Amino acid sequence: MTIRYQTKNLAPWIDDSVLKAMQPQVASACDLLRTKKGPGSDFLGWYDPSTVVPAAELKAIKDAAKRIQEQSPVLVTVGIGGSYLGARAVLEALPFDDASEDGVSVDFAGQHISARDTQLLLESLDDEDDVSINVISKSGTTTEPAIAFRLLKAYMEDRYGKEEAKNRIYATTDAKKGALRKLATEEGYATFTIPDDVGGRFSVLSPVGLLPIAASGHDIDAMLAGAQEAFKTYGASDDVLTNDCLRYAASRVALYRQGKAIEILSVFEPAFHYLVEWWKQLNGESEGKSRTGIFPAGCEFTTDLHSMGQWIQEGQRNAFETFLIEEKPKASVVVPDTGSDLDGLGYLAGRELSEINLQAWKGVSLAHYDGGMPNSSLVVETLDARVLGNLIHFFERATGVSCYLQGVNPFDQPGVEAYKANMFALLGKPGFEAQAKALQARL
Repeated sequence: MTIRYQTKNLAPWIDDSVLKAMQPQVASACDLLRTKKGPGSDFLGWYDPSTVVPAAELKAIKDAAKRIQEQSPVLVTVGIGGSYLGARAVLEALPFDDASEDGVSVDFAGQHISARDTQLLLESLDDEDDVSINVISKSGTTTEPAIAFRLLKAYMEDRYGKEEAKNRIYATTDAKKGALRKLATEEGYATFTIPDDVGGRFSVLSPVGLLPIAASGHDIDAMLAGAQEAFKTYGASDDVLTNDCLRYAASRVALYRQGKAIEILSVFEPAFHYLVEWWKQLNGESEGKSRTGIFPAGCEFTTDLHSMGQWIQEGQRNAFETFLIEEKPKASVVVPDTGSDLDGLGYLAGRELSEINLQAWKGVSLAHYDGGMPNSSLVVETLDARVLGNLIHFFERATGVSCYLQGVNPFDQPGVEAYKANMFALLGKPGFEAQAKALQARL
């Protein structure tokens, strides 16, 4: 099995009797996903990974990735939320030696409106031999990526001229409508389609994530194969006791019903930082509705044991912890024997750093359990493209089930519009004059 779900440290909060009692609800949630009859079912295009990208478009993605590799050593991917987090999570989590030698370096823009960071990016591009751009937006009007693309489009046209620039710009957008689709058609950019039935946070295994991942030299066929394996494995049975994906989904909801309103996803690899960030969006944007939902947080150990560790060990008992563990990373570093033991670490001489890290996880999980923090672990042997594709589908399916167990639509995000309306008003966007006046009175 690709992913092992270890639950020993969830007792005494959860046992098999608790999960058995939830079985009818779990089966109902699975049925809503399978039959596409639940709230938000118009956005279940991700559910079967084999149907997300037609064969012809998958080939076009691979051809474009090869063209990007021939054009330049750097691809700047422009997007926000699901339009960038999935690809970034994959690119940082996978080992460097998993990528082909032809792979390009991928930078990211459009996920913020920081003048400092944007200026640094533009200045860094001047040091590159050549540059290509992949702009990702369903509408083309989302503020952050739209601003970034304005700047980068102008940069590319100034550097290469309009004709050459258009050959280096790739647009991933709606099939027929939207500002970016119109611009791409007018300018003649190569385009890829964001499926109508796939929301941003579920889009990493669509053209949204696959083009930059393929350009980087990673094996997108293996990723899709891993996701398909997960689809078959976790879709084969609705039994909450034997299906680890359902057991994870039900366990987190059971803990939430006991007042554990925060889930901490803890990792022991800094390379998993953006995998945690992707997971946070997946769950936070899916569950956080109607004044309900588990708050997704993340920690990177052992670093955060020297900051957040105290709270986890002895703070409020309103949280639970899930460890994401890679047992055998593709790295070999041995602690040297220095001939002296002034630091008291002589007993570690000759031992692999990865093995020490693994024992740290085991020690931390037991300490947190003893401190009253329920915790479980998702364990993979070695993370590669296939395993990561499997893990992505595991989390996506678990999120859908968790949301239906909580009675919320997993696939909408009405709350994110509130800040946008206020920002538009304060920036003077036409049509927001009345709201701007009301806001100014409150500032």
